[in-house]
Amino acid sequence: MIQSMTGFGKTTLQTEGKSVNIEIRTLNSKQLDLTVRMAPLFRELENEVRNCIATLLQRGKIEASIYIEKAEKPQVAVDIELAKSYYEQLVNLSKEVNNPIDSDIFCQVLRLPDVITSSKEELSETVKNDVMKALEETCQKVISFRKEEGSHLAADFTKRIKLIDSMVEEITPFEENRIVTIRNKFMASLSELPVQYDNNRLEQEIIFYLEKLDITEEKVRLKKHCSYFMDTMNEAQSQGKKLGFIVQEIGREVNTTGSKCNDFNIQQIVVRMKDEVEKLKEQLANVL
Repeated sequence: MIQSMTGFGKTTLQTEGKSVNIEIRTLNSKQLDLTVRMAPLFRELENEVRNCIATLLQRGKIEASIYIEKAEKPQVAVDIELAKSYYEQLVNLSKEVNNPIDSDIFCQVLRLPDVITSSKEELSETVKNDVMKALEETCQKVISFRKEEGSHLAADFTKRIKLIDSMVEEITPFEENRIVTIRNKFMASLSELPVQYDNNRLEQEIIFYLEKLDITEEKVRLKKHCSYFMDTMNEAQSQGKKLGFIVQEIGREVNTTGSKCNDFNIQQIVVRMKDEVEKLKEQLANVL
């Protein structure tokens, strides 16, 4: 079952008086391109968060954010004795340098080190476990989103592969007429030449030439590639890169058919095939 690389998941949890929001957005990318933004309290979890996301989501341009929406009132402390000491020293200094005492010394004191401090909160094991559990839950939501998007892609891929497969059959009647037409053109051109030629040798050369233009092998391989694409798409794990390689092979056979066919009607079918192949390539860029 294929998965899209486009996904979204969000989880909100309540833990020890905090409301923590976790959001993950994913887009297509050939490799894992992971950006994590988190509140300072959770910085020590960054490696665990990255490993968890990389393991569950595998690939894509991924943006994850973990932030606190609501927390308990922070504890703030004012060192009154230190502030008084700073203030007295600054007043004395102002007198020494003739600085006006009415200048806002009080505001300057508040900016000095250690006058106002806030207690540094430690991350408890309970909060760690709750956040990591919620992160896994968010990743699972992203995977569910990806699978839903993947089902739409799978329907589109099935339609296009079946179109290519049916167009292979459309070639057959034109292929039979093409051989007759090419042979007749040879004979008509030779009949106008004032030279003698060996009919047996001519027949051999015509057969050799027509064998070079034969597209039976290309048609057989095309149908096999289409069948292989469908089998791969229905595997349990999403195989975006492998499907991309199969489509490359389909495109190669289509191009070879176009270069060998030497027939306007078949060329028109080949152009339609190429259009479907390009659409497959565009969509496959977003498959995990």
